[in-house]
Amino acid sequence: MDTVAVRIEGEGNSESEWSRSAWLGALPVRDADTLLQGAHGVVVVSPHPDDEVLACAGLMQAACARGIPLRVVSVTDGEACYPGQSLWPAERLRSARRRELADAMRTLGLDATQVIPLGLPDGGVTECEAELVSHLAAMLAPGDLVVAPWTGDAHPDHEAAGRAANAAALVQSLRVLQYPVWAWHWLDPQSATAPWPSAWRLPLCMASQARKHRAMQAFSTQTGDIDGLGCDPILPEQVMARFRRPYEVLIG
Repeated sequence: MDTVAVRIEGEGNSESEWSRSAWLGALPVRDADTLLQGAHGVVVVSPHPDDEVLACAGLMQAACARGIPLRVVSVTDGEACYPGQSLWPAERLRSARRRELADAMRTLGLDATQVIPLGLPDGGVTECEAELVSHLAAMLAPGDLVVAPWTGDAHPDHEAAGRAANAAALVQSLRVLQYPVWAWHWLDPQSATAPWPSAWRLPLCMASQARKHRAMQAFSTQTGDIDGLGCDPILPEQVMARFRRPYEVLIG
């Protein structure tokens, strides 16, 4: 999650506000079979360790349950999330966050060896966008479904990762689904219309929800459940609550 833009400072919208959002509640429902139809593989592009679990743990579980190969491209290690914290320097965070993601994947019942860490600089994905396009284009295969951050998410790393995924997918005319993360912080729940012309809610069964909720707790560095952190965590309870919904939102 990490370095934030102006629109994603402060507490943002509470989940109670989102629960009253007419446009969010009116998004059409699509089941996993429909969203995954025709996919020979699923490649999830994640700017930082935790984004993939928060936004699309349910979709990832559904892909694996259907025997569709899954790969998670971890663009950065999220090592710059706590600048100036002497007990949590970048290298310690890098190793901790890789370990947290592996733990979260196992909690979801997924293969942690299918995480591909690229090690691009946290907070610097925009400057490495062309390099990221090359990485992704080299690993994508015909029939892959690409799942990537929304290009309007308001976090520079998220937007750059989304643009790179779109560009790499375009080379092979692959289908792309986008996921919002920080958008829930700043979008208007009471807007008259949805911000996306084409978006769906993917309902999660109770077992999938339970695994997702447990996996979210693996990211201790982000929730603040660690010793020696002298600042607010990236994922306080108000933020975590936005990802405990019984559905996920995907943009097509």
